[in-house]
Amino acid sequence: MPITRIPGDSAAIRAIEGYTEKIDSVATDGLEGTVDSLSYRVHEAERHLHSYEHWFGAATAPDGEVHVADHAGDTTTAFQMDAGNDTWGSWLQILGSSDTPHLAGTVCYDLHRLSVVAVESPNTTHMVQVAFGESGAAALTAETYTELVFRPQTVQGQEVILDMQAKRIIAGIKAWARAWAIGQNTSTVDLFFALHEYEG
Repeated sequence: MPITRIPGDSAAIRAIEGYTEKIDSVATDGLEGTVDSLSYRVHEAERHLHSYEHWFGAATAPDGEVHVADHAGDTTTAFQMDAGNDTWGSWLQILGSSDTPHLAGTVCYDLHRLSVVAVESPNTTHMVQVAFGESGAAALTAETYTELVFRPQTVQGQEVILDMQAKRIIAGIKAWARAWAIGQNTSTVDLFFALHEYEG
């Protein structure tokens, strides 16, 4: 759109032209720049849509709360949650403090997909909470958790990947999960999860 030049207002015209150049022609720092700036937010959205996705399962040699997850291929074992007696089961740790970052140079992660590969109770509505913090209980209090609901038709679990919504989490923050199988007691859910990571 052409700029209408106003007589005697050359400073304003130069300012508008300068901002136009910044929007259209100048490289930005993206996630390495100012937090919450326009270029930061645009880069965050771009990384969410176009980035490398990595899948994880239970570590073959876990180390307390430090290391609990291995990259797919380094492990072939799913995590197994166990629901309570028609209530929430105990929290299961699915990311340790040293499990992220997975990619060098990244400082945040977004845990955003689950693959349920087996369940104990098919044709049962399951609720899942995934939480981020020093413990599941602490995350629940801080409200740093996300939820999803699914109903598997067979013991092989869900036939599709389950997408979930969560904020970007600082690398090194632990992740936890728990399940509720409505109307069931101690119903297990086996799963892998995927995350992608961010530079800033």
